[in-house]
Amino acid sequence: MAKSKFLTEVREFMRLHGYSIRTEHTYIYWIRFYIRFHRLQHPASLGPDHVIMFLSFLANRRDVAINTQKIALNALAFLYNKYLNQPLGDIGFTFATRPRHLPTVLSPYEVGRILSVCDKRDRLIFSLLFGSGLRISECLRLRIKDFDFPRGSLTVFDGKGAKDRVTILPQSLKPLCDDFFDKAIALQKSDNDRGLGPSLPGALGKKYPSAHRQPAWMFVFPSTTVCTHPYTKILCRHHLHDSVPRRALKQAVLDADLVSKRITCHTFRHSFATELLRSGRDIRTVQELLGHSDVATTQIYTHVIGQHFAGTTSPLDFTPQLTDRRPESPKT
Repeated sequence: MAKSKFLTEVREFMRLHGYSIRTEHTYIYWIRFYIRFHRLQHPASLGPDHVIMFLSFLANRRDVAINTQKIALNALAFLYNKYLNQPLGDIGFTFATRPRHLPTVLSPYEVGRILSVCDKRDRLIFSLLFGSGLRISECLRLRIKDFDFPRGSLTVFDGKGAKDRVTILPQSLKPLCDDFFDKAIALQKSDNDRGLGPSLPGALGKKYPSAHRQPAWMFVFPSTTVCTHPYTKILCRHHLHDSVPRRALKQAVLDADLVSKRITCHTFRHSFATELLRSGRDIRTVQELLGHSDVATTQIYTHVIGQHFAGTTSPLDFTPQLTDRRPESPKT
């Protein structure tokens, strides 16, 4: 099943249309699951009723989260609407209402405690997550060319939703970044001597054959080993896998004695947004820095700081506190 002709063709179709490798793996997983659920019937012979049956199975028998159900539906919508050209239309499937959960956030003091127990590499990674509002995948994909300290800006290419954006770059990180730039360039030169280089996006390697020798394209957080590129099959060096900083954070949280909170790499991004709003930045600016398509997604952080809208203060706080002139109640 893993090497089925059908799934291979679906995978090639996704690569032809520029889907990310992460999306490719996710969609293939759910399409394979869907086919197995329906006893290896070809999806072209199935329809909307079979999709609803599968989603109901995930919700009722597997008890998967609502977001997981949505991802499965997205995969099947791609399969039918884009690949098979058999539009599902409105299948009428209603997801259960998910209660809103406020994200866990850290204070600058708590972030400092975590950073103080990390080695230099992990300290830089977590500092970028908190200081620039990055997702962990965006941080690990950073290349030297993405940093612009004179302008205080950091460019995130091909972020979530295949969107590029520019966010703020903490000036205090320049000495540490310069150190890692030097280490990355030294590793790149060593790889170049062996005929290797960093993995490059798309067909850039064919358009610019010497790009793998340019320091600008080197990952700031390169992997410790080389691998075969999933598309070009060329031996290259990719960026660090996200499981590495996740394990490091788990240990750092224990060392910093912050076990009362559930802290993940994404917690730093939540904390970045919360601190910006707390300091009086407008919500549209925070939305742009985070790369949210809808401001409603950003508004969740106004609830975290106890203000439905950033900067809103109770009118009582502006009311002059006059001396109480009421006569005292007679004693009984």
